[in-house]
Amino acid sequence: MTALDLEYFETRLLEMQAQVMGIAGLVAGAAGTVELDQNRVGRLSRMDAMQGQAMAQASAARQAHQLKLIEFALQRIDDGVYGLCLECDNKIAVARLEIDPATEYCISCAEKLER
Repeated sequence: MTALDLEYFETRLLEMQAQVMGIAGLVAGAAGTVELDQNRVGRLSRMDAMQGQAMAQASAARQAHQLKLIEFALQRIDDGVYGLCLECDNKIAVARLEIDPATEYCISCAEKLER
């Protein structure tokens, strides 16, 4: 890859990182503890709140995982190995990197790992 390509993908990754961090900040409040105060919240409302809490916690976990992938991709740029599959060391298709700049595997290895 040329330096211009790496700059483009680094910019994309930094934009993704900022976006994910913004979403993570919004989700953080919804993942807090659901209160037991029955005078304020009825049983069904509390159940809805607990379901919302569980969804927010799952979303927060996904955001944290995505941030780790982005940070790892940025580190691979710094190390000079960005765009190489972690499994087979072959180049990852540029079209695949366009779709997800944080991807770690070529399409062949990704398919193998999904099985």
